[in-house]
Amino acid sequence: MRIKESQIRKAVTDATSEITGRKVLKEAYVVQSKDYDKKTDTLSEKSFEAHKELLDGYVKSLNEISAKLDTAPRENVTSNDSTFRSLKIDETYNLNAAFLHGMFFENVNDPQSKITMDSIVYMRLERDFGSFENWQKDFIACGMAARNGWVVTVYSLLLKRYMNVVVDLHSTNVPFGAYPVIVLDCWEHTYYRDFLKDRKSYIFSIMKNLNWNKIESRVEKAERLAKAVS
Repeated sequence: MRIKESQIRKAVTDATSEITGRKVLKEAYVVQSKDYDKKTDTLSEKSFEAHKELLDGYVKSLNEISAKLDTAPRENVTSNDSTFRSLKIDETYNLNAAFLHGMFFENVNDPQSKITMDSIVYMRLERDFGSFENWQKDFIACGMAARNGWVVTVYSLLLKRYMNVVVDLHSTNVPFGAYPVIVLDCWEHTYYRDFLKDRKSYIFSIMKNLNWNKIESRVEKAERLAKAVS
């Protein structure tokens, strides 16, 4: 089972089917998860495994929601009482939860990883934050500011630059046109077993495990996206 930026297999078909006398476009998709090796020295084995179970749960929920949306009625939808609305809200929540967790596990698994000054990610963070140290300070501040959520370094297709964002829960404060390149989980369940309430020590420790090779590959994708929409 696998989950990463490219793992969503969205089976949108051109074929239609008859449902209660009406033709409905099939839009079901399936998301898969994968097993991750614990390479970080920040989180204990129990914390890591418990966290992985959460990821599997979000993937399962997302696939169930996708299937339900396939036949959910689109008529008489309201903003107050609607099965369709509830499914769409839950879809975004679980979609972000699944992908953010997968990206988090992928980019915090290399205690020996180092960033070099001639790497694309270093040069871009230095360009848009003034210095790499400024990015670090801002990233840590965003992590401390999150209310059960995430700090994510994204490339903004609208601003045409990299920025740090605070994402509360899994789907609050997510800016449009943002491609994530560095993802850090700041939910209390991530670190409480190992750090209790000391979120700052957790953030400092987990950042030493950032897999800069993986992050570099994401920045390269962001650069291609930037060229495509320029």
